[in-house]
Amino acid sequence: MVAKILIKRKFKKGKTPEILSLLYDFRSGALKQPGYISGTTLVGHPDPRTVLVIGTWQTMEDWLAWKENDTRKSFEAMLEIYQEAPTEYEEYLLGASSSI
Repeated sequence: MVAKILIKRKFKKGKTPEILSLLYDFRSGALKQPGYISGTTLVGHPDPRTVLVIGTWQTMEDWLAWKENDTRKSFEAMLEIYQEAPTEYEEYLLGASSSI
């Protein structure tokens, strides 16, 4: 079942070029992963320091494999330097299931 992952970060002010470069590298890494479908990056209004990434994966297992990937953990550690708070994750499956 398709998985939608919401990843929310709030960045410190003044490091936009570094942050955008890391986000680009992050997305490039995800593109190479099995099960990756797409990603959308949203910038908060009125606070552009808040960034929400919505990732789409073929399965939750594909996402969890990428989440635990050493390369991804390295990107995450680099981004955390520029963040005001820890990254927040929300994980969803597309559609209703019989477990509701």
